[in-house]
Parts: sequence; C-alpha cells; structure tokens
Amino acid sequence: MQLTFAFIIFIVSYALIISEKLNRALVACLGGVLMLFFGVLDLDAAFIHHIDWHTITLLLSMMILVSITSQSGLFEYIAISVAKKVKGRPIPLLIVISIITGLGSAFLNNVTTVLLIVPIVLTLTKLLNISAIPYLLMTILASNIGGTATLIGDPPNLMIGQAVEHLNFNAFLIHLAPVVIIIFVVVMFGMIKFYGKKMQVTEENRGKLMKVEELKYLKNKPLLFKSVIVLLLTILGFIIQPILKVELTSVAMAGALLLLLLTYEEQQVEEVFKSVEWVTLFFFIGLFMLVGGLKEVGIIDEIAKSIIYYTDGDIPKTAMLMLWASGILSGFVDNIPFVAAMIPVILEFQNYGMTNLDPLWWALALGACLGGNATLIGATSNVIVAGLAVRAKQGFSYMEFLKVGAPVALVSFIISSIYIYFRYLIFF
Repeated sequence: MQLTFAFIIFIVSYALIISEKLNRALVACLGGVLMLFFGVLDLDAAFIHHIDWHTITLLLSMMILVSITSQSGLFEYIAISVAKKVKGRPIPLLIVISIITGLGSAFLNNVTTVLLIVPIVLTLTKLLNISAIPYLLMTILASNIGGTATLIGDPPNLMIGQAVEHLNFNAFLIHLAPVVIIIFVVVMFGMIKFYGKKMQVTEENRGKLMKVEELKYLKNKPLLFKSVIVLLLTILGFIIQPILKVELTSVAMAGALLLLLLTYEEQQVEEVFKSVEWVTLFFFIGLFMLVGGLKEVGIIDEIAKSIIYYTDGDIPKTAMLMLWASGILSGFVDNIPFVAAMIPVILEFQNYGMTNLDPLWWALALGACLGGNATLIGATSNVIVAGLAVRAKQGFSYMEFLKVGAPVALVSFIISSIYIYFRYLIFF
C-alpha cells in the first residue's frame, strides 16, 4: 500500500511541478508532507537521511554572497564598460554578453546570473534600438552551458557533488570545463550565423551608448571592495578545498558570514535575507522528501535494476543512455527533480558490481544541464528570462525558443557523447 501511495504522490507532484499552475515549492513541500502523512516516510528519516542539508546550506550561502555583491553595482558596471569597449557593435556585443553570462553562471550560478544580466541586456538593446531577443536567447543558452562547467554553476551539479564525496569543485572544472568551452564556441558561432544579418545598429544609437557613464553604477565603493574580496576568497576556497580538507559547504558558509559581518553597516542583515530565493530552497527540501519516499519503498532500486538489465551493466552503454535520456527528459521537465531521482539510482549501481561510476556522473551532469537548453521550460533560468522579457515587451514564444534551443541541445549532446567516449569509455 505504501508503494502505491509513494508512486501516486510522486507522479501527481511531478505533473503539477511541470504544469507550473501552482508554485513548485508549495507542490514539492506538500508532496513531501503527504509522504509523511501516509507513513511512506518517517519524520526523523526525512530530516536526517533524505534532505541534503549540505546542498541547501551551500545554495543559501551563495545567494547571500551574490545578493550583497550585486548591491554594489559591480555587475552593471562590468556590462556597460564592456559594451562600450566594443563600441556598441551588435555581434561583438553578443559575444561579450555571452562570455560574461557563461563565466558568471560557472562561478556564481546560472539563476542568479540571468537575474543580473537580463536587465542590463534590455537597457543596452533599448539604447541601441535593436531587438533584445537574440541577446536574451543567447543569455539563456550561455547560462545553461556555462553553469555546466562547475560544481556551483547549476543545481544538478551541486546535487551530484554533494552526493559523491570525491567530485569536488576542481573535479567538475577539470572534467567538464573542456567540453563546455567547445560547446560554447560552436553555439556562439551558430547564433552569429543565424542572427548576424538581423542585428544592425545606427551610428546615432551607438553614440548614445558611448555617452553612458558606467561609473555611476558603482553605488557603494566600500561595499564593492569588501564583497569582491570575500567572493574571490570564497571561490579560491572552493579551488583549494582538497588541500584545506574543509567541506565545500563550510567554505561557502564562512564566506557568507564573513561578508555579512564586514558589510553590517552598509547592508542590514534582514534586507539581505529578504533577497534570498527561499522558494528555490524550499523546493529542494520538498523534492528531497519526495525522492526519499521513492527510496524508502524500493522504487529507486527497481529503476536501477531495470537500467542494469537493459544495458547488461556495460559502462559505455549505460553512460550514453544516461546522457541522452537525462538530456531529452531535462528538456521537457525541470532538470532538478530528474537529477534528484537519478542520483540514488546511480549510487545503487555499486550494489550490482559497477565500480567506476565517474563516467555516469559526468554523463548525467552534461545531459541534465545542457538538456535545459532544449525548451523554454527546461531550466529555471529559461523561465526567469522569458518572464523578464515579457515584462519588458520583448517576449518570445515557446516555439520561437524551440527553433533555436532544440538544435543547440542536439549539437551539445553529440559533442558531449564524443567527448565522454574518447575521454572515459574508449578503454572499456
């Protein structure tokens, strides 16, 4: 009976999350509570074994760091300065915005980056009197591609990193950054070919941009200095974490608390906590409880057995199945719940004699993160950009995005397949 309850609660919750008719955090938490109510989960087991507090705390810490840093005006200053460096020329501007978005998504996280970048894109394109759509679409693509490169760039990577101890910040950077750079360059070239002739800027409008004073965006220089120093120290801490032998979450917490203390006079703690994306955090909590229910009744174990049966335990076959299945599914459903469900499945493979699981983790990370580019609902950052675009009367339809996103995702999967095969699977 509990198996039936768990399955129904998970499927209904998942369907409501995909439909976006209700707040997804509310749906996930309600589903988690129903798992408790019907006896599928025990409260202690849920809070001690199933909710990954490392992931929740790491996300909260990064949100605090970025929130305080953004108040200094640093991100707006960088964007305006770079736009002026390329003299408002549309194609170089597209390249620059894409690079900034990709780097920001890798070292901050993609959701936060698009929230910072999109208003700047809308301002710049309005000044230049050109359509914002190519820039907004590339912002989405670059955020999902860039976020794939590091442990903290995209929530799926963060979840994988917390589940597998040896996959630290450097491991993600070393194993995923090379293929991400290749994919980014290919996609950038394709977008230029597709939109290049449609982006024309008059000399008059370029002149308007050149008159904008970027220094006026730097609102608080003491805050700027403190936040940049602490942010860089935190990222350095991530990189040297294996030497420090300190948990990644502890490094992020230390950075967030240090910045809160240093900026106490400039930024009220209450205001900083108001800017935290609590909806995202509670979504994760509910999600962990939903997946925990599936684990408790043995559904996760059955899924693992089915995959092993289909692939005969063959690592290359399993890795390719993981890459394409996670990529395709992540294009049509949010990649976070999918990865939350797949992590225990891969961990379960160890019980069936599969020892080297690293190719499977990289396949899952690449598929889930890059699959978010396929459709407008494939990733949280996509939905955020689309909403901001509609508000600014620069909206684009689901099909308009699909025409660009689906080919980008397909090319990304092909490149990732070649990369995974020749780097990890060729000797199996």
